[in-house]
Amino acid sequence: MQALGGIARQPRGFGALLVVAAAVPALWYAWAIYSDFALGSRYLGSDPIKAAEHAYGAWTLRALLATLAITPLRRLTGWNWLAKHRRTLGLYAFAYGVLHLLVWAIIDVQLVIDDLVGWDVVKTDLLKRPFITIGMLALVLMLPLAITSTKGMIRRLGKSWSKLHRLVYVVAVLGLVHFFMAVKLDWREPLVYAIVLAALLGWRVVESRRRAAADGAVA
Repeated sequence: MQALGGIARQPRGFGALLVVAAAVPALWYAWAIYSDFALGSRYLGSDPIKAAEHAYGAWTLRALLATLAITPLRRLTGWNWLAKHRRTLGLYAFAYGVLHLLVWAIIDVQLVIDDLVGWDVVKTDLLKRPFITIGMLALVLMLPLAITSTKGMIRRLGKSWSKLHRLVYVVAVLGLVHFFMAVKLDWREPLVYAIVLAALLGWRVVESRRRAAADGAVA
């Protein structure tokens, strides 16, 4: 398939722009939290902690979906240079997931490591709100993906690397389940993400069957 829009090659500066653009939401919400608490602003509304917690979680899902969108975009447009940015998006997904966890653990339930203040709240949350456990499981599964994202690990793992990184599908589904359970009533936003994920996974199923049929015809 020929490349669309005349950009068969990566535009100059695209990689740096992607890194900066992906970091902007993280920096903005970090500043907004500080400003709302220290300077008395109202960037994040009446509940800045929950707003930031939600935002970091939402950006985790967005980065995951962007990562999964790379392959379909490559196939449909011929922009093969997009493949090199899948790792960047995946690492940002993990980073946003960590920020989501930190806002909950350190600011929301006020977990303090030195005197263990907050551990009882964490235990209560984990027992009474299983969606938190599901979210933590998703983040734990993202850890080996982040660790093995380097070129050296890709070479060492060989074909096993691709098998390991199929965990991203499980992570995305768990993330959506976590989101649906967290919002409880207003499912409009997680539903949008669910539709996008279903489309991305559906494309992969169709593409896999098409390739299998083509291989069968050749054989």
